[in-house]
Amino acid sequence: MKEALSVLCLALLVSVSEAAVTKPGIGEFLGCLRSWPSPESPITDDIFTADNTTTLLSSYLSYTKNTRFASPNYQTLMAIVTAKHVSHIQATVVCAKSNGVQIRIRSGGHDYEGLSYISSVPFVILDMFNLRSITVDVPSKQAWVQAGATLGELYTKISEAGETLAFPAGVCSTVGAGGHISGGGYGNLMRKYGLTVDNVVDALLVDVNGKLLNRSTMGEDLFWAIRGGGGGSFGVILSWKINLVDVPKILTVFKVNKTFEQGGTDVLYKWQLVSSKLPESLYVKAMSQVANGTRSGERTIAVLFYAQFLGRANELMSIMNQSLPELGLKSQDCLEMSWLNTTLFWEDLPVGTPTSILLDRPSKPEKFFKSKLDYVKKPIPKEGIQKLWNAMLKINNNIVYMHWNPYGGVMNTIPATATSFPHREGNLFKIQYYTAWFDANATKGSLDMMKELYEVAEPYVSIDEAEIYGSKYFVGTLKRLMEVKAKYDPENFFKNEQSIPPARVKQ
Repeated sequence: MKEALSVLCLALLVSVSEAAVTKPGIGEFLGCLRSWPSPESPITDDIFTADNTTTLLSSYLSYTKNTRFASPNYQTLMAIVTAKHVSHIQATVVCAKSNGVQIRIRSGGHDYEGLSYISSVPFVILDMFNLRSITVDVPSKQAWVQAGATLGELYTKISEAGETLAFPAGVCSTVGAGGHISGGGYGNLMRKYGLTVDNVVDALLVDVNGKLLNRSTMGEDLFWAIRGGGGGSFGVILSWKINLVDVPKILTVFKVNKTFEQGGTDVLYKWQLVSSKLPESLYVKAMSQVANGTRSGERTIAVLFYAQFLGRANELMSIMNQSLPELGLKSQDCLEMSWLNTTLFWEDLPVGTPTSILLDRPSKPEKFFKSKLDYVKKPIPKEGIQKLWNAMLKINNNIVYMHWNPYGGVMNTIPATATSFPHREGNLFKIQYYTAWFDANATKGSLDMMKELYEVAEPYVSIDEAEIYGSKYFVGTLKRLMEVKAKYDPENFFKNEQSIPPARVKQ
């Protein structure tokens, strides 16, 4: 692993430094694009260049989710290609590679650090949001979904086809399917059906030579790599073929709030012990956040417990009263609804909100934010939880919370090497840290305070901020990912600041 780690460091440094000193042929790139032979789908109207900053900025902002990155660097961003046809993807890849131009691939723009639309070196954005078709085949319980479709669009389409069909994916409806699935894809059905990548059976990918490949033509090693290793490291994902899963007509959800004063710390500690051992049809998530205290100007910590159960309320009540009676769940806390309506519940939308809202696509970033993930293998002691609360309370004038997402269920039965996503058995839960602010001047202070929170959490989590990203995140799959990369993209054309580098041949 040390050898793979050092190779990763070297490869990243070399790739960035080489790109920084190489003057890209943007004129030649644009000329190549515009002359690409595709009479049925001309590309000219889908190219936005830096010489027209108004249209380029509008296109850039349309799928920029983090206001931290709302001001493009015109020294590095040279153009945006809003592909509408597979030939546009092929043209962008071939023309960029032949002219020494780097590309970044964006579907929904939800990546935490904006790596699909920012870079420290000159680059072009290949934006996939127009490629959003979804076809559902009910008899086979399968669907094809293009990379630019949002999860909200996918959920709506599935529900229209069959009210007892669903797909295990995330809780944010504006996330693009391309990035979400290729990164692994967490969701509230994961304890029953696994991650998105566990339910992918085929894919269409444009490789480094501009060829359109499916599972049989790309080979099983590449198909393995794009399911959890980040599709953007190996090619451009055009679409995914997914298996749909069965859900009952009626599911049950609840949300219960416990403040620090109401024993929220004790309930959360007990949650750590039982959440991964509950029936796989039950997903109970905790969210700790800074909230207003009982006195004016006072701040405290509240822990919200969210749940989704593949069944009726009476059965859920019985399970919770036996496994986590400290929560004090009451029958009036439980809401029965369809699977599609549960997707609104998870977005904290009021009961009765029209499901058509799942089709909305925000047009501009709304806030600055910083987010990060960690995995926890042993329960955090109560004194550790209190340290986390203290660190959260130091983050002033910000939205700040921690999501605690349970593991267990089928996640413990799927081998760590089944896909390139390695975080399986042995994890109790995953933590997501999040803070948001609205004043650009507060950015440095907010990032510094979040760094302090990470440092407090470090003794209790399995991903150390000080470790190299690739070796720590991909654990046992990194070496194989680098070998696949070397086989299919040896010159490291598909790259970003967190991508998989190719393994280097020993001299």
